[in-house]
Amino acid sequence: MICKVEEKGAADGSKDYTEDGTVDIKGNPALRSKSGRWKACSFILGYEVFERMAYYGIGANLVLYLTRKLHEGTVTSSNNVTNWAGTVWILPILGAYIADAHLGRFRTFVIASGIYLLGMSLLTLAVSVPALRPPSCGHGIKDEGCDKRASAVQKGIFYGALYIIAVGTGGTKPNISTMGADQFDDFEPKEKQQKLSFFNWWMFSIFFGTLFSNTFLVYIQDNVNWALGYGIPTMGLALSIIMFLAGNSFYRHKLPAGSPFTKMAQVLVASVRKWKVSLPNDPKELHELGIEGSAKSARNRIDHTYLLRLLDKAAVKSGPTSPWMLCPVTQVEETKQMIKMLPVLMVTFIPSAMLAQLSTFFVKQGTTLDRSMGPHFEIPPASLGAFVTIFMLASLVLYDRCLVPIARHYTKNPRGITMLQRMGIGIILHIIVMIVAFVVERKRLSVAREHNIVGKLEVVPLSIFVLLPQFALVGISDTFLEVAKLEFFYDQAPEGMKSLGTSYFCSSIGVGNYLSSFILSTVSGITKKHGHKGWILDNLNLSRVDYYYAFLAILGFLNFLLFLLVANYFVYNVDMDSKRDLQRAMETSSSKSPVQIL
Repeated sequence: MICKVEEKGAADGSKDYTEDGTVDIKGNPALRSKSGRWKACSFILGYEVFERMAYYGIGANLVLYLTRKLHEGTVTSSNNVTNWAGTVWILPILGAYIADAHLGRFRTFVIASGIYLLGMSLLTLAVSVPALRPPSCGHGIKDEGCDKRASAVQKGIFYGALYIIAVGTGGTKPNISTMGADQFDDFEPKEKQQKLSFFNWWMFSIFFGTLFSNTFLVYIQDNVNWALGYGIPTMGLALSIIMFLAGNSFYRHKLPAGSPFTKMAQVLVASVRKWKVSLPNDPKELHELGIEGSAKSARNRIDHTYLLRLLDKAAVKSGPTSPWMLCPVTQVEETKQMIKMLPVLMVTFIPSAMLAQLSTFFVKQGTTLDRSMGPHFEIPPASLGAFVTIFMLASLVLYDRCLVPIARHYTKNPRGITMLQRMGIGIILHIIVMIVAFVVERKRLSVAREHNIVGKLEVVPLSIFVLLPQFALVGISDTFLEVAKLEFFYDQAPEGMKSLGTSYFCSSIGVGNYLSSFILSTVSGITKKHGHKGWILDNLNLSRVDYYYAFLAILGFLNFLLFLLVANYFVYNVDMDSKRDLQRAMETSSSKSPVQIL
């Protein structure tokens, strides 16, 4: 167990200890030569490959299991997938809070991994054990044509397992990547450079695990059986946990530093309780920790800004001095920085809802098309998801190696373009994805009408690869929007609230999935009023999913206009390096002058 370690200076003169406050598993200061770096990260990267294989091994093909085995309709199965995915991406906020405020990343991760494995094991049993899995109609009868239904107990066990997995990922997702980054000391130049390489290898491990699940595992699930298709990732997850624990003696750990939610709540409560207090004309009269106090709290000092001035009341020196009545300027500014990102977060919900179609309607479209590749092989519909990964990887390389240097030459921006500009391009590409999906679906319906295909199980004589452009465009759009979101919310969050900034990214996807469920249910319900058959039916050959895609494209365009407004008024934080240089200058001046610099 990680114990609280006493603060130790460099009294012994040793240079071998890390300088970022990390400790070993026993709570002692971490030795640089015996901990962290690539030796420790190899165990973490190995875990991530198998974990991503496990997650996408379930999520990529889930809509087809719900349709074929549990006999759920188009709207119900799609909403159940997006509701589950939404929960998977929302719960990391709770996981990050528990790690930051109570248990620390390592213990939170280990406990959550056990819950994750429990859920995967139960899910494998739910599709394997005859008493737990839905009944079969026997050989020669397709699952879609079987009239035997799963019992309430069988459904309860299956969905219970899914949401146990969601709880487990809520604890692993926000902590494993951060723990990997913790293995490199930012105060040591060589290790700081290695950290950048770590994130490249981190993305590669995700790509590798995702590719394996979208190709090999979905083929097993479609053509062999679901028990083996779920059993393999379950065994892989168990192996990955053992692999992670094997590296226990090499890991560096950061102690819990307190919850950012508490710090923000203190600012909000203090500003409300002082709403009648007048603000001073000179912001230097506001309460701030001295340089020594700021260093002790392990937070970078942030200068006062005139944004959201109402919150400045929390730093006015009047009345009691408890943390819920008086907050330093730095804490107030941290809260401002998190609040000012909320409008940007909100305009990412619609694109995330559009992205949710990838694992629902895009896959269901594939089931109605010709999937044959030669006389003896049929490509699983969910396997087209592999092209998302492939095109995202290729476009990431092109973006980093070609587009950024060219753009940097004209803009003089180290990133080439700003994070919000990159995000805006991604939002435009998401709209184009929906337009392409609309055109392809109209083509599919046109071919179906030409051949008088109206049956639910009839296959339209059109290759499944007609869907390839929309899958490829999703991969390219992720290079812009998803990567920019992750970078933006991490970069613009204050140093003491980086985990909360990362949880903004997770909540963007989570809320987007919930929003997708709401939009689909609303559209399905409204279009069935007044005797109309509706746009979304269980039979896609009679549905008007093309109208639904067009509606999402229009919604995305309106959201893009709102994004332009939000982006126009957003003010980026002052560059952190500039702030550190200023702080060093202040410390130097303070040591040379008897005048205290506030």
